[in-house]
Amino acid sequence: MVKPSPLDKDSTAKIAWARYRRLMRGMVLVSLLAVVGALGWLRFSMGEALTVHMIIATAAGVGLSVMLGAALMGLVFLSSGSGHDEAIEDPFENDPDMNHDR
Repeated sequence: MVKPSPLDKDSTAKIAWARYRRLMRGMVLVSLLAVVGALGWLRFSMGEALTVHMIIATAAGVGLSVMLGAALMGLVFLSSGSGHDEAIEDPFENDPDMNHDR
């Protein structure tokens, strides 16, 4: 028997997804700060050799990497914080080789 997930309830799902969206909005600011920091460091270390293509590639690479990490970690927080993780069926629950007390 599969246990129902708390995210199946509309009220819990709305709160959890609102929290996720708030986290992602904050991480957009962090991502922008990371891009500005990376571009500033490149400007300081390379001087005038910074091209438009390098600026675009750095901004896209740093910005998207930070946002991807934030999105994936945000989903982990959403799953754990909403109780969704406890709703799974543990296939190793009765396995004597698995020590669940660690």
